[in-house]
Amino acid sequence: MIEVKQAITKKEIKEFVQFPFTLYKDNPYWVPSIIKEEVKSFDSSNDIFKTVAVRFFLAYKNNKVVGRIACCINWTEVKDLHKPKVRFGWFDFIDDLEVSRALLAEVEKFGQAHEMKYMEGPMGFSNMDKAGMLTKGFDRLATMIGLYNYEYYPQHLASLGFKPEAEWLEYSLDITAFDEEKITKMSQMVQQRYHVKPLEFKTTKELMPYVDEMFALLNKTYADLQSFVPIEPFQIEHYKKKYLQFIHPDFISCVMDENHKMIAFAITMPSFSKAFQKTKGKLFPFGFIHLLQAMKNNNRAEYYLIGIDPEFRNKGVTAIIFEEIYACFTKHKIQHIETNPLLVENLKIQQLWKHLNPEIHKERKTYRKDI
Repeated sequence: MIEVKQAITKKEIKEFVQFPFTLYKDNPYWVPSIIKEEVKSFDSSNDIFKTVAVRFFLAYKNNKVVGRIACCINWTEVKDLHKPKVRFGWFDFIDDLEVSRALLAEVEKFGQAHEMKYMEGPMGFSNMDKAGMLTKGFDRLATMIGLYNYEYYPQHLASLGFKPEAEWLEYSLDITAFDEEKITKMSQMVQQRYHVKPLEFKTTKELMPYVDEMFALLNKTYADLQSFVPIEPFQIEHYKKKYLQFIHPDFISCVMDENHKMIAFAITMPSFSKAFQKTKGKLFPFGFIHLLQAMKNNNRAEYYLIGIDPEFRNKGVTAIIFEEIYACFTKHKIQHIETNPLLVENLKIQQLWKHLNPEIHKERKTYRKDI
């Protein structure tokens, strides 16, 4: 018999966070979170809960945790985008259909109680959280911000009447396909024609004053995507602390116009996936050493975010970004590159990689069901 209980106490929330460590023990592709950080992000003091209603649930079988799920309603999405949707995320379970059924039933009840019309997931509290269930690439290492799951996950959702909704692609890119001479020539031409130039950062301290402008440009870049929910100021502060501390300034490229206004940026990062696996969910006493080593010695990198002012989309400013990125990758001896998930309809961003022999090596989807 499956019993589902709401996780409320600190002990229960910690069990919620730690369950995947048991489920994916010895799995070579799963990348763990930092336990302490994830527990903290679920605390009621997190500003995200100003605009999000959330519940956490654990499933038990024979008094043992066998599954978990979070259900949430992003009120900005509901009210501003008019999407009466209850989200579900942090969805992990053993290969037992009764477990997944029981967990999703809690999401349905939560949605009905708030007069939502459908449920969709896996996804987080906002668009800056991890989203999508892996449907291809089960034998590939997850990125730091990419979800990993077993192959039976989407099979369960199909059996329970869920249909695919949003779809993302992840690309493996070939760094040897960079045509340095061509990119440099194009970059110089664009800089002269449009009076724009790259902005370089030597320290994280130099970078921080520009972060708000990056996220504002990110909102502008993706505003025309149907599923995009604008990033709010308090969320920006959260992601500054959560991710930017791990990014070396060399891996961030910005392009400014003649008025020193940002028109494009790209954030790449060394891959921390293997380092996070070595931490086993703990930064201390020794876990942080693996992250420091990954910053300094790494042959893998990931494209994290890229933003381009719509006015400059077809003017070749990406050549400036690619010139900067290629120089960075050469300096840091990067040999393997991959993108983070890109919405399948976001063709403008996907086209940026066309000269790098892109290979779709992972696919993921969210799943929807009316309630």
